[in-house]
Amino acid sequence: MPWPSRKRDKGAVADKKEPDAKIAKTEEETSDKEEEEKSAKPPAGGSKSGWKNWKKTKESDSGGEESKITYCHWLLKSEPESRLEKGVDVKFSIDDLKAQPNQTTCWDGVRNYQARNFLRSMKLGQQAFFYHSNCKEPGIVALVKVVKEAYPDHTQFDQKDPHYDSTSRKENPKWSMVDVQFVRMTKRFIPLSEIKAHHLAHKADGGPLKNMMLFTRQRLSIQPLTQEEFDFVLSLEEEKPH
Repeated sequence: MPWPSRKRDKGAVADKKEPDAKIAKTEEETSDKEEEEKSAKPPAGGSKSGWKNWKKTKESDSGGEESKITYCHWLLKSEPESRLEKGVDVKFSIDDLKAQPNQTTCWDGVRNYQARNFLRSMKLGQQAFFYHSNCKEPGIVALVKVVKEAYPDHTQFDQKDPHYDSTSRKENPKWSMVDVQFVRMTKRFIPLSEIKAHHLAHKADGGPLKNMMLFTRQRLSIQPLTQEEFDFVLSLEEEKPH
């Protein structure tokens, strides 16, 4: 494994501006206060036209029918800046992923049970947002896809790895990982603050981001997305930043 412990999930290192990430491994231990403070004030313009225009487009495509609430996409958090955990640098940026053979990596180091269960729910070919976390400006930078479904995370048995778990047994491993592959960069960086603005607006008007886990379960480094959430966030790459 070329990049030990890059994804974290014990709880989440309270991002400098935002919580955990392929920080998966630190998911529960630190607070997300700073991220919340950073994203609490939505930028001017908020979600004025985004939701209404997007809604009109989706209704014309689907006849206005509401889709069932199912999770079929994901958001994966990873730290793009160096940070030592038990002497090991857990940095893993989108550039690091692109530098891997076949632009593919195992998403190891998740040590939060709910995040682990989400990993185990991932299906081959499903897409996810690659999200830079615990950095100066957190947000979505790229799309990746699942190329191998859940299997045992080898780092749980490696005593030299920051995420070694002495209580896990090879005959019944506690922790799982998936393999993901780079798909493409988003057309522009989509910052947390912009997504937050839409989330707050949608809470008021019933838009697709009203229950987005990025804000309801901030510390999770592995987060599921509904089709509507994924489509709306992806549509933001076409808009000019606020």
